[in-house]
Amino acid sequence: MPKFSEIALPSALLQAIDALAYVDMTDIQAVALPLLLNQQDVLAQAKTGSGKTAAFALAVLAQLNSALHEVQSLILCPTRELADQVSKEIRALARFIPNIKILSLCGGVSLRPQLASLQQHAPHIVVGTPGRILELIEQQALNFTALQSLVLDEADRMLDMGFIADINSIVNTLPKQRNTWLFSATYNAEIRALSQQFQRNPVDVSVASQHDASVIVQQFYQVEVANKAAAVRQLLLSHQPSSCLVFCNTKIDTKNLTDYLFKQSVAVLALHGDLEQRDREEALLQFANGSCRVLVATDVAARGLDIKNLPMVIAYELAFDADTHLHRIGRTGRAGEKGLVLCLVASRELSRLDNIAAANALNAPVHWADLPADDGANKGLAAAMHTLV
Repeated sequence: MPKFSEIALPSALLQAIDALAYVDMTDIQAVALPLLLNQQDVLAQAKTGSGKTAAFALAVLAQLNSALHEVQSLILCPTRELADQVSKEIRALARFIPNIKILSLCGGVSLRPQLASLQQHAPHIVVGTPGRILELIEQQALNFTALQSLVLDEADRMLDMGFIADINSIVNTLPKQRNTWLFSATYNAEIRALSQQFQRNPVDVSVASQHDASVIVQQFYQVEVANKAAAVRQLLLSHQPSSCLVFCNTKIDTKNLTDYLFKQSVAVLALHGDLEQRDREEALLQFANGSCRVLVATDVAARGLDIKNLPMVIAYELAFDADTHLHRIGRTGRAGEKGLVLCLVASRELSRLDNIAAANALNAPVHWADLPADDGANKGLAAAMHTLV
């Protein structure tokens, strides 16, 4: 892999890269970063955890004029969690650039503090969700006359979540002369149409969407719906993971499984769309600091989460499509760590497994396994600590 030191970046960015101990570029960084730095429009396809955020963050920061207190880059994300993750990454890379303002503008919180921050002086970089960005535009609180680049991160998920009208309204307020960088896990017809609408002669960049079978091991268990909650408990007690993310397809399954595991003395919390933003943040904080061993989540709630050192993922029910399955397994096996993905498959889900395998999302033959034996002991899965406040 090429090294970051071989790329013509400003010294402040090279200093930050060195401080973060980034040496070799990932596949998407090696292919996309030179194009982004050359200010070409790019349509990039890359799997979750591929390093795409650092790629566009470095390009955004490289062209930034910190002496000009105007919004020079807008990054749109599907969820607040992903926007916060992107903002954190940009701040880490911008640590040696003086007087730079990066502002995260998302829904779920009061509009008043965001308006106050914008009135003080304009940020150089805005990261946000389409709904809140459009709301601030309508209040004439955002000015994009100096905008140089627009980034659509996880564009496929923004389309899935129904943000296309908001995105269109936002783009209509932006300067025509700008770079537009579109990152997506898939290259479907809707993404192609979005690219044709917003980009100028984009360069297509695609890296492998499969996950390395030597890094992430996938195992499948045939379990009927009525027995799935008990099967999750058996797998957790058998493997004793330091942390585990369990994916459910519905909010009701998320709630019911969380309640069941809690009664089985498992340190567990839920993450789904019915939670208030504060409760979502608290669940993520407790999962990150080790006071919660198991997080049961829906796919939308877990989109864009940056969970470090996650050794195991369980699919309570198979995803309906290969892209969602790839998103789930991409939560583990990051940064060279090993990952284990355990999927519970009922008879009614076998056709989904065939479709996922046909889309080459497994990158290995289906490996059926037997559930570990339940010794009947009333064992739980306790956390190492508790968070009081």
